[in-house]
Amino acid sequence: MIQIRGLYKYYGASRAVGPIDVEVQAGQVVGLLGENGAGKTTTLRVLACDLLPSAGQVMVDGFDVVDHPDEVRARVGYLPDKPPLYPEMTVREFLSFAARLKGVVKAKLARRVADVADQTGIGPRLDQVIGTLSHGYQQRVGIAQAIVHQPKFVVLDEPISGLDPRQIVEMRHLIRGLAGDHTVLISSHILSEISQTCDRLLVIRDGCIVADDSEAAIVNRTLGGMRLSLLVGGLQRAELRSMLEQLADVEVLELSSDGEALRAELRTASDRRATISRLVVDAGAELLELGRSEHELESVFMRLAEGSAYAAPNSGGVH
Repeated sequence: MIQIRGLYKYYGASRAVGPIDVEVQAGQVVGLLGENGAGKTTTLRVLACDLLPSAGQVMVDGFDVVDHPDEVRARVGYLPDKPPLYPEMTVREFLSFAARLKGVVKAKLARRVADVADQTGIGPRLDQVIGTLSHGYQQRVGIAQAIVHQPKFVVLDEPISGLDPRQIVEMRHLIRGLAGDHTVLISSHILSEISQTCDRLLVIRDGCIVADDSEAAIVNRTLGGMRLSLLVGGLQRAELRSMLEQLADVEVLELSSDGEALRAELRTASDRRATISRLVVDAGAELLELGRSEHELESVFMRLAEGSAYAAPNSGGVH
């Protein structure tokens, strides 16, 4: 478990982070979401013993980051936003070097390097010089060095930044694959990737956590319900609007043409996808698409970033 209590970090007189109070349970994949400068990197650096906190307590697996930094480092694998790679080394040389620094004994060195190379999909590149690798493969090497000592906790700072669409999909699968053996804390400003990768979201603004919940719960409380996107063929605009307005808790936010089909952006008080699907099918129309709106998390993020309040269950807010 990670426990953060009353964390503050100052640079001179400037407050970068704080107050932060958060617990992360074993086995979770948690996303730290915020704008540039919100305090994501500072928070992760404190957690990884790369920075000392100015005040408060940060505990990792029962060890304080100030009093027992070596114990914490043994339990945390850290990938900074700029991976600490040596471009002149081969991947194998670098991972062996990183493993030795992190206390992997010589007898287990080759096995650990082979295992993490397989886990991160860089096995065929082990004898390639790092400087000749693509950005996507360099990110994989960065993750490999973070987990080479088999840490309980993996902290990834913007691992998806700068990747192309295919690399993003591959990285998403890689990060989800870590969840079986590690607790993962990942920061990003890429909303769709946080949404598709994480079980729980922490939204940080001005150095403070302003929302802490599942994506669905944060969306529902911030927007007052779910945002759905519906694509239908075989109906006229008036027919579709009339059909949707039969549902008392469904609000049509936008109705537009999408080729020969119609797209409706909806707000619902609860998940009404099954009901809407039946209505469309019963009307003899073609249901082409029905899912969470791609603008949903973006709307939430903008509201929270601009200072909207977020009330967590059974509390007056998140601090």
